Amino acid sequence: MQIETLLAQIRACCLCADRLPNLPRPILRASATARLLIVGQAPGRRVHETGIPWNDPSGDRLRDWLAIDKEAFYDTQRIAIVPTAFCYPGSGVRGDLPPSPECAPTWHPLLHAQMHEIRLTLLVGTHAQAYYLGKRRKATLAATVQAWQDYLPDYFPLPHPSPRNRLWMKRNAWFEESVVAQLRLQVAAVLQAHAPDDLPR
Repeated sequence: MQIETLLAQIRACCLCADRLPNLPRPILRASATARLLIVGQAPGRRVHETGIPWNDPSGDRLRDWLAIDKEAFYDTQRIAIVPTAFCYPGSGVRGDLPPSPECAPTWHPLLHAQMHEIRLTLLVGTHAQAYYLGKRRKATLAATVQAWQDYLPDYFPLPHPSPRNRLWMKRNAWFEESVVAQLRLQVAAVLQAHAPDDLPR
C-alpha cells in the first residue's frame, strides 16, 4: 500500500464517530520521506476548525521549543505530525477529553510501515508516552521527561506545550532551562542528517 492510499483511508475513518462531538475530521500529516515524527494527543477545537495540526498557542510554543518556523514545521517531506488520535474528542471539565483509544492501535502501525525514514519521534504529553513507551515510562510525566536520554535514539518525551500547563512549567523550570537546548540539538541533527549515525548522543 502506498502512503497516499493509507492517508486517504485514515481521512475517511469514522471508527469512533458515535462518540465525537462533531463529524469526524482526521487531521495528520505524513510522508514516506519524513525524518522527524511528532506525536501529540488529539486535535483541539481550533485545529479541528482549521484542519491544520498545532495551529494554536500550543503549536506556537512547541515550535519555539524546537527552534523552527512554521514553514519548516509544516514541511511534510521532513516532518510528520501524527497525533495519538486524529479527531477532536470534545471538551470536559478539565480541558479536552482524552484521545479515542482505538485510533493509535488501528492506524499508527500501518503508518510506521510506510515511514521508513523516521529517525526521531517526539512524544508530546502523557497519552503519546503511554502508547509508545508503555512500561518504560517513569512514575510521573516530569520523571519521564527528565529521563529523556533513556529513550534515545528513538524517542524524546516532552510535556504538552498547552497554556494550561503553565503551573507544570513553573514547577519544572529545569525543562526550559536545560532540556529544550538538548531537544533543539537532536531535532536539528535529525533534520539535517544524511544517515542515522549522524544523530548526536
